[in-house]
Amino acid sequence: MFYFDYAANTPVDPAVIECFSEECTRHIANPNSSHFLGREAKGRMEQITKQIAGMLEVNMNEIIYTSGASEANNLAIKGLAHAQRQLGKHIISTSLEHSSVSGALTFLQSQGYEIDLLDVTSEGIIDIQHLQELLRKDTILVSICYVDSELGVQQPIEEIGKLLKEYPNCYFHTDATQAMGKIPVHFDTVDMMTFAPHKFYGLNSCGVLVKREHVILEPLIHGGASTTMYRSGTPDIAHAASIEKALEIALREMESRYAYVDRLKGDVIKTLSTYSKVRINSTKKSIPHIINLSVQGVKAPIFVKALEEEGICVSIKSACSVANTPSRPVYAVTRDRKNAMSSWRISLSHLTRQEELEHFKEAFDKCYNKLTFGP
Repeated sequence: MFYFDYAANTPVDPAVIECFSEECTRHIANPNSSHFLGREAKGRMEQITKQIAGMLEVNMNEIIYTSGASEANNLAIKGLAHAQRQLGKHIISTSLEHSSVSGALTFLQSQGYEIDLLDVTSEGIIDIQHLQELLRKDTILVSICYVDSELGVQQPIEEIGKLLKEYPNCYFHTDATQAMGKIPVHFDTVDMMTFAPHKFYGLNSCGVLVKREHVILEPLIHGGASTTMYRSGTPDIAHAASIEKALEIALREMESRYAYVDRLKGDVIKTLSTYSKVRINSTKKSIPHIINLSVQGVKAPIFVKALEEEGICVSIKSACSVANTPSRPVYAVTRDRKNAMSSWRISLSHLTRQEELEHFKEAFDKCYNKLTFGP
């Protein structure tokens, strides 16, 4: 089988596994225990957190460890909404968001919060003017992904953050899960930022919420000591260390990896562009790691299944999306429901070999000719 679904999950770097294993056996005590081994474990946890904070250029007490980006997004959105409900119940987001964001917003809507979704341009960028029009005195939160998981469009986060500084009661959250480790991430103007290392060759079942010191949240989990009052649970040294290791490697290798993936994307786009019924949905604002496309007249599950029979693993929308529904991001950009129903995603990596791409091209050509009966 040939893997082209790195936006859903990445293989764990051997150095990360080694780091995790070492920490599991070296620090066995609870960092909150008062005895010597507990104090030693707490010191190690603080050392790890200091390293992560340094790489992200934030303060140590702004790091909150979670079980993944989905929990981090829920904590950021629900926690902020509940803590600030006396200031208002109006929230602004987009149709580009991961289901852990849109699902949290739907839950809040059932509790009486008002949710507005921003228009996006034909390039997938949020309409800044529309954002200005939607902002109100009772707007307490704007949540916009750094890079979406289906089109790979990078949003102007800094520009949005500067605009929101004019609204002191409004907080800004960005889901940076598809951006972290792939492109430079700047969040000087952001109040909360979330990510998970399994997108950049780290482990599953861990994630991070960066919460600025001035932001107050209502916890999702109550009771139990931890590294922070905002997320209870025994501090997990091994997972925290694995996050540090994966992040360190990803940031160190980012430039060379990006250049390689960008070359691969150019090769794929050049090939796909020769087919008359192929529509590339990713835009000029998309990062090279994600290529979203549709084949006219062929629903996504059919084409993806045909590719799987040829040994090719790609995905329809993001792995956490609802099946048999049109892609919300693709529909938002193209305004074409049939096209959104036919869309699927290739995601590339520095681990993708040229010979794998050649196999993909051959398999795509075979499936295309079989399912469309034409060039």
